[in-house]
Amino acid sequence: MTEEAILQGCIKNDAAAQRELYNRFSPKMLAVCYRFAHNREDAEDMLQEGFIKVFLQIKTFENRGAFEGWIRRIIVHTCINILKKNKKFNENLDILHATSIQVREESIPSIIQAKQVVECIRLLPMGYRTVLNLYAIEGYSHREIGVMMDIEESTSRSQYTRAKAMLEEILVGKKILQKPKQKMDWLTAASSK
Repeated sequence: MTEEAILQGCIKNDAAAQRELYNRFSPKMLAVCYRFAHNREDAEDMLQEGFIKVFLQIKTFENRGAFEGWIRRIIVHTCINILKKNKKFNENLDILHATSIQVREESIPSIIQAKQVVECIRLLPMGYRTVLNLYAIEGYSHREIGVMMDIEESTSRSQYTRAKAMLEEILVGKKILQKPKQKMDWLTAASSK
């Protein structure tokens, strides 16, 4: 089934199209949820709630940009809203299920595997971790993060700066990154926006 056929079917509340949309995009979106969730069940709950919103809002998709990106934005906003609502800012994360992390920057040192990055990111305090995920991985601006998290833009910037420094120390401590020869260019490039 083509993406357009799936979209049109979902607009008509066709169960087969909805199942196809879910089957096609849920693995990637579950990986997004894992970065914000406390555990596997929480990530799955976030995913389910996010897809309910996707199905309810599908008529608003205007074919401007990627359909997957539109779904991803809904999922991320759902995760943030659930975290704010439930205040589930715990540090545990099921690393085994977070293997498909996608980072925007292209220059991540090849020695760092996605699992290692996620494992180190989860060691950050929840506020730092959330801002880092939203800015460096999801691509939101500090202004957008401020609105989503009900914080000042300057608070988002400072939390990101502190998260970057703390993450660098963690990576150096785990001997994943060498200091000072190897810089965290993949985060530094993102912070210049």
